[in-house]
Amino acid sequence: MNTSVIISLLVVATAVIFVSAFLTIKRRIEGKSAKRAFRINLAAFAVMAVAISVFTITSFAANGDEPAPAPQTQTEAEQEENSSGSSHGIGLLAAGLATGLAGIGGGIAVAAGAPSAISATSENPKAFGKAIIFVALGESIALYGVVISILILSNL
Repeated sequence: MNTSVIISLLVVATAVIFVSAFLTIKRRIEGKSAKRAFRINLAAFAVMAVAISVFTITSFAANGDEPAPAPQTQTEAEQEENSSGSSHGIGLLAAGLATGLAGIGGGIAVAAGAPSAISATSENPKAFGKAIIFVALGESIALYGVVISILILSNL
């Protein structure tokens, strides 16, 4: 990847993060709705995800490094050395997305289940065992994402 592309990506990323944080803090100080601040942060995340994806894909396309035809007898290390960089990068992106999205989903599930479990336990202490199961089910979503990421990374 070209150093000017890397520098421009870092500058854009830093600018988007700081503008997003500034607008969020400004809206919260003014006492305005947190929904708009959330939308600003979500838009900043989307812009960064698109920018990083575009820069990554274009840098792999600009390389044009295709692996040379290899002889029939090739060790596993040589096959890995000749493998395409874009498939490795997309595999890493897939593993990161699997972990990240599963973590977000697990966080949402625990955020909904834990307060309910606490209130059910406060009303009836015998309900603790049943209530904690729902919290554990929410956490298991994130663990499934980590398992999928490990499977993806093991096949790279």
